[in-house]
Amino acid sequence: MRNRFPHRTASLLISLLVIFSIPILVKAQSGSPTSVTDDEVNSVARELYCPVCENIPLDVCGTQACAQWRELIRQKLEAGWSKDQIKVYFVEQYGDRVLATPPARGFNWLIYLFPPLLILLGGIILYRSIKIWKAAPPARENPNEEVPLEKDPYFAQIEDELKKR
Repeated sequence: MRNRFPHRTASLLISLLVIFSIPILVKAQSGSPTSVTDDEVNSVARELYCPVCENIPLDVCGTQACAQWRELIRQKLEAGWSKDQIKVYFVEQYGDRVLATPPARGFNWLIYLFPPLLILLGGIILYRSIKIWKAAPPARENPNEEVPLEKDPYFAQIEDELKKR
């Protein structure tokens, strides 16, 4: 079987190729980088603290400086930087204090060691206290029977103190 319209098939294929390649060519010609959403910027900014304000994450800080830093994060993401690269950039600029989670090096390792040790120490103290509280005082043979005053150690101590005077 011979194709009766070979030139039509070829023209159809070329037309389809041109139609599907136009969006790709337009995007390449525009040169616009992929747009970064606010959620992507905030996912990075959430892990950084504002270098100017104390204890305020960069994603919620309302200062003009923080808005500029969030825009810088957007530009870095559009340039293809990863989240870790952006965090390293901010640490190089402002130090470890901009990180929401400080690195476990230097004096910072105590932050990771101290809470578990404190919980363990509290557990040991609680265990020993409960053990002491549960230890009952020695029971008397007959709890309803009153101890004569002559045999009561407290009464004997009071008598000794009174005799000394």
